[in-house]
This record gives sequence, structure tokens and C-alpha cells, in this order.
Amino acid sequence: MKKQILIIVAVMFLLMETTLVNAASLEINWINPEKYRDIKAGNQHRKSFQEQVFKELEEHFSALAMKLPEEQILKIDVTDIDLAGDVNIGGIERVRIITELYFPRMKFSYQLLNADKSVVSSDEVDLKDMSFMMHSNLRYKSKSFGYERKMLDEWFKDTFSN
Repeated sequence: MKKQILIIVAVMFLLMETTLVNAASLEINWINPEKYRDIKAGNQHRKSFQEQVFKELEEHFSALAMKLPEEQILKIDVTDIDLAGDVNIGGIERVRIITELYFPRMKFSYQLLNADKSVVSSDEVDLKDMSFMMHSNLRYKSKSFGYERKMLDEWFKDTFSN
């Protein structure tokens, strides 16, 4: 029994190590977040909500960067975020209401660099998903910021697929 557990742990470790080897590194900067269009919290404290947004989107960018060749560097400077929906003040409770009127948006610039710092590609990106509520299959429906994640997935696929 112990031998089986050790074998399983060793295989899992090797799989994790292999995944990490084939990944670009990510550098992300949140530029003037106090000027972002909408990262307003509902019932959550404003600062902790902003930290949650940054953490989860950074993790998602990192997961996308794992699909890029090793030794490359993906640099992203986020200049604006407008989360799907809007925070509606309805009495005591502040709740984010998701309607098709308030679609997700994000502005950022990126550079993809080789190990020698030569630029593979770069661009200013202005993402909008005006039809975000028409998608019947939301891959991230059980995760926070699912509409934003899907929008980033589509950008990544369109930008880095050969």
C-alpha cells in the first residue's frame, strides 16, 4: 500500500514538474487601478475585493502563459477593467447585477519576449465582449469573474494560436 502511494505521489510530482517546465513566465502590472472603470465591490470591502480581482485575473493570465513556450516572458500592463454587470445600490445591500447592458471590458498592453529579450509580439488591447450573455456554455460558470476569464481565453487563442 505504501509503495502504491509513493508511486502515485512520484507520478503526480513529475506531471507537475513537466507542466511547469513548458511555461512562459508572466509579469503583470496594474497601472493606476484607482482609475479603473469598474472593480467595485458589492457587499465586500472595496480593497479586499480589488485584491481578489487582481489575484484571480493574475492567476488566469498565468494559466494562459503556461501554454506559451518555455523561456518566453509575457509582460502585461493592465490599464482598465470594467467587470461584467454593475453594482446596484438597493437599500442596505450592494449587489452586482449582471445584465447585457454592462458587458465586461479590459484594456492592457502586452509584450511577448524571447529569453534574449527580443520582442516576439506586442500590442495595445481593448477587449469587449458585448455578447457575453449569449454564450450558452460558460466554462467558468462556477468561478468568480467567469465572463472576464472567457474573454481573456478568446483573446489569447486569437493572439497566440498558430
